[in-house]
Amino acid sequence: MISMIPLVELRGAIPVSQALQLPVVPSYMICILGNMIPVPFIYLFARRFLEWGQDKKFIGGICIFFLKKGNRAGQKLQEKAGSGIFIAILLFVGIPLPGTGAWSGTLAASLLGIKFKTTVTAVTLGVLLAGCIMMAGSFGLFSAIIH
Repeated sequence: MISMIPLVELRGAIPVSQALQLPVVPSYMICILGNMIPVPFIYLFARRFLEWGQDKKFIGGICIFFLKKGNRAGQKLQEKAGSGIFIAILLFVGIPLPGTGAWSGTLAASLLGIKFKTTVTAVTLGVLLAGCIMMAGSFGLFSAIIH
């Protein structure tokens, strides 16, 4: 469930799983799956919902926040990547920094009009990479604390 939360995603879920001393491989696979479940929905519906909600009384502020965040991320990716947008999305999602996960990468790709299949493939590979990095970091972090 933690992997599905925007901004936290598997970057938070994997360290939690290892802090709870859950089995490594099943934890990794569940975190990946949990992080990927929202991706098609984000791609297909988030932009429409955010554009619809930006002028609504109670949700307007958060909708505007996410539209701006997605547009900024998309513009940065486009400027840096040019024709290498697939690799840019993969690395944007795969390098576990705050605000660069599957949610923002998918929203940025959607706002840029990148094809669904390209987006899902790049985001999936990025989530796998981020998962490996976070798992390796979790091993080092928790083994240092325990020993």
